Amino acid sequence: FRRVLFRSYPDPCLEGILKETYGVMVYQEQVMQVSQKIAGFSLGGADMLRRAMGKKKPEVLMGKKKEFVEGALKQGFTKEHAEEIFEIMIPFAGYGFNKSHAAAYSVLAYRTGWLKANKPAEFMAANLTNEINSTDKLPEYIEESRKRGIPVDPPDVNRSDVIFDVVDGHIVFGLKGIKGMGEGAAAAIVAEREEHGLFTSFMDFLERMVQRTDDTGKMYFNKKALEVLIKCGGFDNLDKNRPTLIANYEEAFTYAEKKFKDSNSSQLSLFGDSGISEYEEFKFTEVEDCSMIEKLTMEKELIGCYVSGHPLDEYKSAYEKATVNSATLARAARQDKAERDLYVQANKRRVPRDFGKAYTVVGMIVSVHEHTTKNGEKMGFGTLQDYDGTLDLTFFKSEWAELKDKLVVNGVYAFSGRVDSTRDTPSFIVSKLEDPQVLKERAYTEIHIQLESGFKTEDDVSRLREFLLKGEGRCSLFLHVDTERESYIIRANQQLTANPTKDFLDDVKSLPFIKDAWAS
Repeated sequence: FRRVLFRSYPDPCLEGILKETYGVMVYQEQVMQVSQKIAGFSLGGADMLRRAMGKKKPEVLMGKKKEFVEGALKQGFTKEHAEEIFEIMIPFAGYGFNKSHAAAYSVLAYRTGWLKANKPAEFMAANLTNEINSTDKLPEYIEESRKRGIPVDPPDVNRSDVIFDVVDGHIVFGLKGIKGMGEGAAAAIVAEREEHGLFTSFMDFLERMVQRTDDTGKMYFNKKALEVLIKCGGFDNLDKNRPTLIANYEEAFTYAEKKFKDSNSSQLSLFGDSGISEYEEFKFTEVEDCSMIEKLTMEKELIGCYVSGHPLDEYKSAYEKATVNSATLARAARQDKAERDLYVQANKRRVPRDFGKAYTVVGMIVSVHEHTTKNGEKMGFGTLQDYDGTLDLTFFKSEWAELKDKLVVNGVYAFSGRVDSTRDTPSFIVSKLEDPQVLKERAYTEIHIQLESGFKTEDDVSRLREFLLKGEGRCSLFLHVDTERESYIIRANQQLTANPTKDFLDDVKSLPFIKDAWAS
């Protein structure tokens, strides 16, 4: 910071090289020029030094450092000054770009930032298109879009493009992202709609699409593509529900195909130009509509994520009251481990089995199975899915015996229990089943504030202290401090309290030396 203000240089002879960047080595070319100027390296030797620094191999760097210092001594510099300049060069060489790349990246970063700020729907649609075949990133970006207030709509034969598009401020799912659809079929749907108008019914769609063929006469759209389009909601805004279409689509497709072929046959029609249709209207066998959960399950299978909604939507207020979820489980596990370590240090013995803070989770069980231990005892394992991902559940002997007959795959549940931080992948140890409706009424009792490791004195966090002194509420405050050797959790003075509102947490996060803040 001082160098930027006063334009100082590691050595006065480097002003010509570093003046444009205020004395800071920004570009790889500058690192090479400095090594030439200070140590007398050739251009090839300077490039070899840059590569060695970029690879961060200590043994190679030490060899280059010796060579650099020896060259600097011949140029009239002292050993200490040469070593100082070499140490300054190392981090910049490791993370710098060459000048042309830096310029290109800065332009790209500016344009990306402008799009994200000024065209958020289009920006997120582009990101979704980039991950259109990724079952990992697609749900993440859909949830991110919704958090930013941008609705994401399921596939629709009258609104979807081949890729993700923005229609009236909504992102509409791209047809290409449906498993089993194929880009050719997706493009054919869009082309037919643009050339001849919106589809008015399911049969109108079929009778028009069977006519679209390639140069060999092969249809772009087939029964498989039709099935997946039905199941992921592509016809939900037309005249028939999904179960009815699933029960009838094969016969309907055959009907439309035969009607088209007969209309192009060289044989004369029995009815000629009488205006009477030789085909009766296709009759559907009507089927009662399915539940939202069943629809969402179809979408998850064919798209890789939920789009029409989420199984937890009905329980969203309960989910928001849960004290841990898939996104925060790892952080809770770190906190649990720190508390376990403190207990062992203070008591000189192992922690008891029921040690640990009580948490609650809400989610949908996507898998559950029984396991027999070496001692012949029965216990259970499961996977719980929420808005942010999945987490592992563990049911010990007594809990499994009580709950195993109550758990159904695709059912939504609330559990209380503890975090298991003793394994590489943390899990949730279930203590009991909770009522999601009761959970809605529960409130947070603690606010945790994670401090950055860079603060040195009490003055560095004085703004945090002043801010907390102004507040009051029902939650106790805990400060998390990491040092090189230990991690500490410090309970603030009991007179310091606050309410766990979003505004309060956001204000805390904006203060200097604050890494994170959350309620539990």
